[in-house]
Amino acid sequence: MLNGILKKFLLILLVVVAYQNWGKIERLFNPQASVSEQTQANARVVLYATDWCGYCKLTRRFLDQQGIPYNEFDIEKNAEARKAYEALGGRGIPLLDVNGTLIRGYSPEAILTALK
Repeated sequence: MLNGILKKFLLILLVVVAYQNWGKIERLFNPQASVSEQTQANARVVLYATDWCGYCKLTRRFLDQQGIPYNEFDIEKNAEARKAYEALGGRGIPLLDVNGTLIRGYSPEAILTALK
């Protein structure tokens, strides 16, 4: 009985981890879908987000799928990140700074445009 419970727990854990990292997993199987290596090398992307935000998760997934490196700061857990977020005008998450262009909300098109 304990063995069956452990198997179910491990299966659920595997599904959760796969869901959270789907962008990275998808990029492994579809590498041509990512942006060019030159764009990746020049990317300066900062993501201000929270753990619970659905649009933040979509943004992370998109960045991972495209192979775009980024630095993420949780504005609820990091006081310095919160100050930086507020200094940029705050007002909603996710907030991205892409090569100096501020993008509010989940907008793949705006991210790709700012990377060019």
